[in-house]
Amino acid sequence: MKQIEVTILGQVYMLGCPEGGEALLQAAVAGVDKEMTTIRDSGKVKARERIAVLAALNLAYQLAERGQAAPPRAGAAADPTSAGDSGADIEGLLRRVDAALGDDGRLL
Repeated sequence: MKQIEVTILGQVYMLGCPEGGEALLQAAVAGVDKEMTTIRDSGKVKARERIAVLAALNLAYQLAERGQAAPPRAGAAADPTSAGDSGADIEGLLRRVDAALGDDGRLL
């Protein structure tokens, strides 16, 4: 497996990549970086972990909308929020994440 260096939200990561999969992985990285940057630039979310959770939920929902998502695992949930939705939707996601994590698991 090949190792490639990528940057997401200004942080460098070394990722394993199967031979011939570089372009697909780079496209995935670009999508994740764009989603995380959009959330960060909204100014309402500061913690990298929270930004990552929201970006993952948004991207998973977008995949599910296209019918390409794998069946959800037990206990997994996606929120119908995409990058183009309003800040109020992001706030709703934050409340749901905080409620799911409980007081001990708050990211902020």
